[in-house]
Amino acid sequence: MQTLLRPAISLFLLLSVITGILYPIAVTGISKAIFPDAAGGSLIVKDGKPVGSELIGQNFADPKYFWGRPSATSPQPNNGMASGGSNLGPLNPALVDAVKGRVDALKAADPGNRMSIPADLVTASGSGLDPEISPAAAAYQIERIARIRKLKAETVAALVVKNTAGRQLGLFGEPRVNVLKLNLALDAQAL
Repeated sequence: MQTLLRPAISLFLLLSVITGILYPIAVTGISKAIFPDAAGGSLIVKDGKPVGSELIGQNFADPKYFWGRPSATSPQPNNGMASGGSNLGPLNPALVDAVKGRVDALKAADPGNRMSIPADLVTASGSGLDPEISPAAAAYQIERIARIRKLKAETVAALVVKNTAGRQLGLFGEPRVNVLKLNLALDAQAL
């Protein structure tokens, strides 16, 4: 029995060191060397302090800010520990009610806005953590923000254009606006 047990324990310990210590250290070191920003969490820093990540949305509820996609994480919005969609199908009454509530909230925040409401302002993503919205979703909010902040709509629109990222490699994905970066630019505009 001892002749079988000793090699098994030795192999277990060796593989534990390789896969549990050496491999993670190697992968982390390589990623920090090649992609230092992404390996560090893609943090956005303001005045020397991290204010968020480019990769995880934040809950902006104040009408003077651009609002991101609704979060499906609960009970706390944009909770990275609870990443995932709501799993509600398109015919589920709970999803229909949630979307209607979000539409009503957008209309209440900006009753004069007659633009069509973009889908990404009323539907959560599969992860529930999206940090970005479409340029159309940002454009929908320009008038409200300009009015509340007493800025020209053209000034706010220019910030949206400046903070709009194109398709990756010119081919993949859609143009998008990082809500945290846009809101930071908006706050800097007020200074």
